[in-house]
Amino acid sequence: MAAPSGRRDGGGGTRLWATVLLAAVALWPAEAVSEPTTVAFDVRPGGVVHTFSQSVGPGDKYTCIFTYASQGGTNEKWQMSLGTSEDHQHFTCTIWRPQGKSYLYFTQFKAEVRGAEIEYGMAYSKAAFERESDVPLKNEEFEVTRTAVSHRPGVFKAELSKLVIVAKASRSEL
Repeated sequence: MAAPSGRRDGGGGTRLWATVLLAAVALWPAEAVSEPTTVAFDVRPGGVVHTFSQSVGPGDKYTCIFTYASQGGTNEKWQMSLGTSEDHQHFTCTIWRPQGKSYLYFTQFKAEVRGAEIEYGMAYSKAAFERESDVPLKNEEFEVTRTAVSHRPGVFKAELSKLVIVAKASRSEL
């Protein structure tokens, strides 16, 4: 928060600003929106199925699991970022290659969530990097279910650089 600009009136305006600032600090919520947790991992080629997962939220309430197989090249550094809403009813999972486009050929992929149901899911062949934008996969190349975003066998063109999931807490059964 920046101090208001303008003429100082011998302290009266400064005292008012200080009072407003102190009131804002006193009313600040005790629990802020969680900072995203970002973890780096290697995507390894070789055609073998690999899995990487992370959990977030109170008691690790939500889990994001990335399962894939890829071919060509060498290991690539990827990242998984997870975050929760202030009320812990929504969480996000983003899996991506920070350098933009991956040079690996993915034979399969699946990003799965536990503890929540997907409200939005998207897959990209190219992740935004420098002045370039995200390039989404064609809708027919992947599918979104209640708990996963995954490739469609026979239609997926082997290019993947980013996955984004926004999910809402699963309803608990009584």
